[in-house]
Amino acid sequence: MNNIAIIMGGYSSEYQISLNSGNVVYKAIKNSCNAYRIHILKEKWVYIDDTNQEHPVNKADFSIEVNQSKITFDCVFNTIHGTPGEDGYMQAYLALLNIPQTSCDMYQAALTFNKRDLLSVLRPYGIPMAKSVYYDKGDAINTDAIIAEVGLPCFVKANRAGSSFGVSKVYSKDEIPKAIANALTEDDQVLIESFLDGTEVSVGVISYKGKTTVLPITEIVSHTDFFDYKAKYEGLSDEITPARISESDTKAVSLLAKQIYELLGMTGFSRAEFIFHEGKPHFIEINTNPGLSEESILPQQAKEAGISLTELFMNAIHEALNKKL
Repeated sequence: MNNIAIIMGGYSSEYQISLNSGNVVYKAIKNSCNAYRIHILKEKWVYIDDTNQEHPVNKADFSIEVNQSKITFDCVFNTIHGTPGEDGYMQAYLALLNIPQTSCDMYQAALTFNKRDLLSVLRPYGIPMAKSVYYDKGDAINTDAIIAEVGLPCFVKANRAGSSFGVSKVYSKDEIPKAIANALTEDDQVLIESFLDGTEVSVGVISYKGKTTVLPITEIVSHTDFFDYKAKYEGLSDEITPARISESDTKAVSLLAKQIYELLGMTGFSRAEFIFHEGKPHFIEINTNPGLSEESILPQQAKEAGISLTELFMNAIHEALNKKL
């Protein structure tokens, strides 16, 4: 059987969510391969065995030593949300070592993690999206210019962060500086976007058995003011799969999600967020290492499509092993 390293943790505010995802993957695949839980943390990279003993990772070749025996890996299953697993660093490192991994490649990871750059790349293709302005740490805050461009209410977001860390919905001019300060706790770059009123949906697109596959769509109904951390992880939202949208809307957003996946040269898992505004799906963002617990959106969608967790995860490994580095 193949030796599979499941990397989890990371250096961002999302590390605990990533550990949860990684443990779900481990339980699902451990009987189908030789699975190893690898914690990638700021202070250490370690293999955690079944007795919770730690074994250091040799960063020179991404190997471990157990009982005086060296173990190398045929493939890495990447479950890190945020840096360094979702922004291209681990992808580049593993590519240099010629080790296949399950998420998209380095360039796609870096691009999609940077919300501002991603929107700039997709805009020339005519993909509908919110109006936006940018703010960088140290710039003067011109609230009048911001409102003139995006209106109120608006969203103020950390440009390179996930799980809605550093995101605020702003209703008045006076709230903008505080919202920017909140975003700056996560990143030095800020994205400010117009509010789009409409039905929010999440569309999973994966490489499945060699083909780009759009999964059943999930409708997001948040019990909070928007789909924030509490809505995502503390049960304060309804995630309805399949979404309660028309057949024509389902087709339109599925085609758009697939177009974006293929335009960007994506591989592996992705989950794109859209809002139906004035009858059209507007693109918000794409996650390339989405949550993978049984309650997470992508596994819900796979289940609706008749794909079990084990099948979903083992397919990702097979796709990675078949992909040329």
